[in-house]
Amino acid sequence: MNFAREVLQTQPPERLALVELARNGTRREWTFAQIERATGGMARTLVDHGVGRGDVVMTLIGNRPEWVLSMMACFRIGAVALPCNEQLRAKDLRLRLAVTQPSVIVAAERNRTELDAATPDCEVLWAPDETLLGEWDATAVDLSDDDSAPVIADLAESDPALITFTSGTSGEPKAVVHGVRYLYGQRLQAEHWLGAREGDLVWCTATSGWSKSARNVFIAPWLMGATALLHDARFDPNERLELIEREGVTVLCMAPTEYRVIAKRATLRPLPSLRGMVAAGEALNPEVLNTWRQATGLDIRDGYGQTETGQMTGMEIGVPAKLGSMGRALPSVRLSVEDGELVADPESVPTFFLGYLGEGVRCRSDGGWDIEDRRDSGPWRTGDRVTRDGDGYLRFEGRADDVIISAGYRIGPFEVESALVAHPAVAEAAAVAAPDEERGAVVRAIVVLRDGHEPSPALARDLQEHVKRETAPYKYPRIVEFATELPKTASGKIKRAQLRD
Repeated sequence: MNFAREVLQTQPPERLALVELARNGTRREWTFAQIERATGGMARTLVDHGVGRGDVVMTLIGNRPEWVLSMMACFRIGAVALPCNEQLRAKDLRLRLAVTQPSVIVAAERNRTELDAATPDCEVLWAPDETLLGEWDATAVDLSDDDSAPVIADLAESDPALITFTSGTSGEPKAVVHGVRYLYGQRLQAEHWLGAREGDLVWCTATSGWSKSARNVFIAPWLMGATALLHDARFDPNERLELIEREGVTVLCMAPTEYRVIAKRATLRPLPSLRGMVAAGEALNPEVLNTWRQATGLDIRDGYGQTETGQMTGMEIGVPAKLGSMGRALPSVRLSVEDGELVADPESVPTFFLGYLGEGVRCRSDGGWDIEDRRDSGPWRTGDRVTRDGDGYLRFEGRADDVIISAGYRIGPFEVESALVAHPAVAEAAAVAAPDEERGAVVRAIVVLRDGHEPSPALARDLQEHVKRETAPYKYPRIVEFATELPKTASGKIKRAQLRD
């Protein structure tokens, strides 16, 4: 099996695959024939730079065609794609480089400062910020001769294809390794939750580097014969509505925070082209669902998944959405609620991960992989607390651990605390969630200062800026409070529940 071959070569060549909206305002359409040709060219480029089957290719390039082409080129030759978010800082990138040991990095020039500071020891293919120009440009490769494109690899469903990182709770983020089965398994949610069809224009606004972007920006739409919209720009509430109208988006996938902010800061109105809207990543507020329903006549259908599992639940298509519910288990997916925690049967989840890199999954020096499939290790405890009604509809109640879910981002307190204690004024720090009207929750830091330092608004701002420099900006504490000590257990662990209360 090979996802790149079977998805691209089964589409009518002139069918529209991708609508590209670049950061500089330009617009470009890509047919499936052009995507296939450019994927072959990108694969040739990767092979020419020493990438082989089983090798890791990191991308740091945002929502641009080069990201899509790099991902598809990896799938074509059997390499392993590692998409990274452009908000990551040098420390974050250094961790990912150390854990995954990529053979090549595909990066945008706009990310050079942070990537250079991470000191990668592999080759970097730099893409100009505004154009698809450069010696490695996939669209410039002549594939009129079939021999110029690398041989398409024949792969098994358990061959590694994709790496994404968790948020981390008590330690550093973990590298989640997904197999080829993850790519094909997206058909389940694409059909029963996302609801894409042939001829649709699907816009999943998630930025590259997050698991939702890896599955719903282009993979799920293409499995259903739909077109993907790729928008490389920062979030702007009014622009979102304008682009939906101008481009004729039919299926919209956004984080609940984006739906919330648009409802609050823009003027919602009927959007005639839209047929479906979905949300995932955090709990969806009933009042937001009602606001969008009144303005558009459509329900936002909530769903649930994890980096490790992929999508597992969703509100069904054609059924009125239940306020506050993340839907029911997708067809064939077996879920149970044990002591209030959602538990999955991995055998029933087609997008379940292979394992964590370094924990059951290891890359050998010869490019091969040793895999102890996590699917064979018994039930998967999600760490998420839920309730289920008599009809099987699930409601998210919160995390069983300390992960902070803010604006759809899952933030491990360990990274925030590590950044804070690196500041010369900080002796100790704890990070917990605080409720927020727009983001659902924000990071709240409680800081104990070193001798000789006094609490002040200026110091709080300095700590916030310090965290932004040390780690991805979305992790910074929007609330900073000072304390003389942190509540701890007898063994010295921070009592986060007490801090949250």
